[in-house]
Amino acid sequence: MDSALLLAFCASFFLIAISPGLCMTLALSVGIRVGLRRSLWMMLGELSGVALVGFCVLTGVAALLVQVPEAFRVARFLGAGYLLWMAARTWRAPAGLSAAEGGRDLSATGLLAQGFITAAANPKGWAFCAALLPPFLDRARPLGGQIAILLGAMLAIEFICLVIYAQGGRRLAGYLEHRGLGHWMTRVSAGMLVVVAVWLMVF
Repeated sequence: MDSALLLAFCASFFLIAISPGLCMTLALSVGIRVGLRRSLWMMLGELSGVALVGFCVLTGVAALLVQVPEAFRVARFLGAGYLLWMAARTWRAPAGLSAAEGGRDLSATGLLAQGFITAAANPKGWAFCAALLPPFLDRARPLGGQIAILLGAMLAIEFICLVIYAQGGRRLAGYLEHRGLGHWMTRVSAGMLVVVAVWLMVF
């Protein structure tokens, strides 16, 4: 793949990924609740969802989903319902705990699921990938290698952005604790999960 074309893709995707959206809002929320290290489980799920979306778009599977919008709509509402359930659990969690202590009720499996569902059911993620990825493919060259390179670049950039947001959440949690406002950590985290869920249902 041409290096100039790859650089242009990386710059374009970074601007999209770093912008506040569903996945970054979730990363910030989880960073507040459980800290950077444990939020890596959420990131693994989110990156798996991004990889699935990117692969489907690049291989043409996305066209089938466009023909069956009801299935995609059902998936979005199921994902939103799961996130609302997690928000309710987070809201009821004991107040005033540190991010690490307050997050023990969130299992690795739960964090994986949150990340995957948010990424895979994000309609804007599908739209961005459908608009951004195909123009960077050179039909005159073997597609397998190009798809692997583009997906690899996507996941690396997405991971960097997730770490930035999760670390920002952890710093915010530390600030709240320092100010004696630790009880707000669970409230802020739960509120962000509700925002993500509503975003999935409405947009």
